[in-house]
Amino acid sequence: MTLSRASGILLHITSLPGPFGIGDLGPNAFRFADFLASTGQRIWQLLPIVPIGYGNSPYAGLSTFAGNPLLISPELLRDAGLLEEADLTIPPDFAEDPTRIDFPAVIAFKEALLRRAFERFGAGAMDQASFDAFCEKQSAWLDDYALFETLKDDQDNRVWTAWDPPLAAREEKALASARRTFYAEIRMHKFWQFLFQEQWSALKTYCNARDIQLFGDLPIYVAHDSADVWANPELFYLEPDGTPTVVAGVPPDYFSETGQRWGNPIYRWKEMENNGFAWWVNRFSKMTEAVDLVRLDHFRGFEAYWEVPAEEETAVKGRWVKGPGATLFDTLKSRLGHLPVIAENLGLITPEVEDLMARYDFPGMAILQFGFDGDADAGFLPHNYVPELVAYTGTHDNDTVVGWWTNTASTQSADAVARAHQYCRQYLAFKNEDDIHWAFTRALFGSVAGLAIVPLQDLLGLGAEARMNTPGLGDGNWAWRFRAENLTKDLAHRLKLVTEIYGRAAIRQPEFDTVED
Repeated sequence: MTLSRASGILLHITSLPGPFGIGDLGPNAFRFADFLASTGQRIWQLLPIVPIGYGNSPYAGLSTFAGNPLLISPELLRDAGLLEEADLTIPPDFAEDPTRIDFPAVIAFKEALLRRAFERFGAGAMDQASFDAFCEKQSAWLDDYALFETLKDDQDNRVWTAWDPPLAAREEKALASARRTFYAEIRMHKFWQFLFQEQWSALKTYCNARDIQLFGDLPIYVAHDSADVWANPELFYLEPDGTPTVVAGVPPDYFSETGQRWGNPIYRWKEMENNGFAWWVNRFSKMTEAVDLVRLDHFRGFEAYWEVPAEEETAVKGRWVKGPGATLFDTLKSRLGHLPVIAENLGLITPEVEDLMARYDFPGMAILQFGFDGDADAGFLPHNYVPELVAYTGTHDNDTVVGWWTNTASTQSADAVARAHQYCRQYLAFKNEDDIHWAFTRALFGSVAGLAIVPLQDLLGLGAEARMNTPGLGDGNWAWRFRAENLTKDLAHRLKLVTEIYGRAAIRQPEFDTVED
């Protein structure tokens, strides 16, 4: 895939400002799109937009096909006649720290509003024809997802393997009874997906009209406690009781002596191949309808993956197993045509993985923050970039630039940290440490990499308090939000100038007389 020279910002929807405790698809999302357009940015990169599960993580979603109902905008529901102004009274707790999401409070507040909206819909507040058409079109995944969510509520939010055995085993008599008993609840969950789809489509149309592409994220694996695994157990390596026999992870490396045991169930790739990879075709089709570009997480796992026995507490005793490789991507191309994929190729990348990327012209990634731990040959350094590359100052999984620079609790030795900082200082040739995040941004934007992406936290020069995720940390992740006043005119002017100087804006001629650095 040929990348047009452009730049953009990584910001998850939940991190947008707003009065309801969490960012959503309402007015502030459109305002952020306006900010992107006004500064010449043409990419808005997002994390997965699925319903969150364990740890509030978008990478542990309850469905890979569904949208997160918490992202539905109450203001847009009011405008559609599904809520009244009085319904939008803000809980006082939401104002205590508008830069952090209190997930339990947000979930309780948002679900109450969404239930109210469904009641008004049932009372005739909206035409039902478009909703019925949506349900019919999306039935392949929507029916199972809505039933899964309903049963999970009824079963005290327990993992599906702990449900009543007939329901866990999907016995048809038990499912038919549940569909009759919980008809209204099932329909409500479908309605919430309809609302999400309507609001998401409106935002995507708005962005695309302003030459902004939405860049989504597709994790290779799905959560065990999800509608995907419950509804398709034959596609995963599971015990008769539904628990995994083997799970995903990565082997021990420089960063971890015990590797990483992710815990996701492993696909039965041969079974998937025998039915034409139908589940993957549907998954990619849904994803490419929602976004313009797709970051395919842990691309390495499609060539070969680290398989860990489920009973192991760490990833040490795993093994490499061949993945589907070209067989999967040939099928996807034949069914869907062009695949707008960016391969997340961080970590241990073999020649076989590089060959698979090259076969389909999938660009890879580079993280500038990682470049200073090695030498001049490091692929993460800008002088080693190539045009078909997406370059980042950092991602959602590592510290902010300022946090990295000021971190006194690094897992590396003091000597290693000092060397990396000295190399960084010499390489970027900056004098004012307060501007280190702009030194990173300039180096990225000035490189030959086709796309340059900066997390908003780095543009704002925020420290570790704004980190989105710390892998291995069970609590406190995914909660950061920015404040509307953070997007100042000075920030917009500076970003616009850097974007234009390095030829990443739609308008190639810098307006030096109107924009100051």
